[in-house]
Amino acid sequence: MTEIQRLLSNTIEQLNHSEKRDNRPRFSISFIRRYPGLFVAMYAGWLATLVVVVKSTTLQDFVWLHVALFVLLNGFFFFDVNPRYRYQDIDLLDFRVCYNGEWYNTRAVPEELISDIQASSHVSHQQKDLLAKMLVNKKMLTFYDIYSLDKQAS
Repeated sequence: MTEIQRLLSNTIEQLNHSEKRDNRPRFSISFIRRYPGLFVAMYAGWLATLVVVVKSTTLQDFVWLHVALFVLLNGFFFFDVNPRYRYQDIDLLDFRVCYNGEWYNTRAVPEELISDIQASSHVSHQQKDLLAKMLVNKKMLTFYDIYSLDKQAS
């Protein structure tokens, strides 16, 4: 493991810990806050369907099934999952990109990581010079930039 990889992995672990990124579902009403109109429309549609089911002589015995399916299928709207960031997922295009997004291309690295890399005696001068050029050109570096810095020197 290179020094840059170690520093990058430590930063990712600190982010996961501080932001409670552990892949566990947590109950949340953020869906209602973000989409109040959709929430109301969803329940209005369900109530309209419930009225039809209750009035129907054929479906009347299956009201319990209608309620159970509604609760089961819509229950996931009330849970949020904070996906865990992983070093291994950087530059990996697979199914996890649908779940995590390309966080490594959009999320800026903390300034502490950049200063740790510049201060480290285990990082080559060539990599430090390349990092300085990247800072001048981009101003804000992402996790992928640091990852590519490590891969370019390898």
